Amino acid sequence: MNGGFTGARGGSVRLRIGSEEAAVVRLLMGQLIDLLGEGGEPGPRPDDGMPDLQLSENTAVSDDPVLARLFPDAYGEDQKASAEFRRYTEAGLREGKRAAARTVLATLGEGGEIVLDPDEAQAWLRSLNDLRLALGVRLDITEETLDQMRSFDWDDPRNAGYAAYDWLTYLQESLVRALW
Repeated sequence: MNGGFTGARGGSVRLRIGSEEAAVVRLLMGQLIDLLGEGGEPGPRPDDGMPDLQLSENTAVSDDPVLARLFPDAYGEDQKASAEFRRYTEAGLREGKRAAARTVLATLGEGGEIVLDPDEAQAWLRSLNDLRLALGVRLDITEETLDQMRSFDWDDPRNAGYAAYDWLTYLQESLVRALW
């Protein structure tokens, strides 16, 4: 494992990452973007002084457990309020997640040393969090998972997913520490 994130001058952070690790991040970010779906580029809109609300046609929690975790219900007890909230927020949230993942891909390169400005570092932080949430749901990560992992056989097919989750946790923690 390479050194992870460290602080740099002017609020920037530095990441040392091997080419194999960069390939894993690229693969996972691509899968995250695919999961989030295509985002249409908004067309030109008049400058009428009003906020640019991207309304979503979707007003229900996704059947996909990962998407349900990434876009949870805002008002669990009030379905009408929850649907209205989702209509006004989900499109913008999806685009924000896609943009953060694209920033990771644009700054990643083939590995080596990467210096990120504060905005890029925040995009990485958001995307690493989204990846961990997605993997955590897919792998059914619980508080007991660490104890279970210790008893896995080396040939257990779950090891690769848990190793990726653990490594993403390390990266996210090192980024948080570098930003402090």
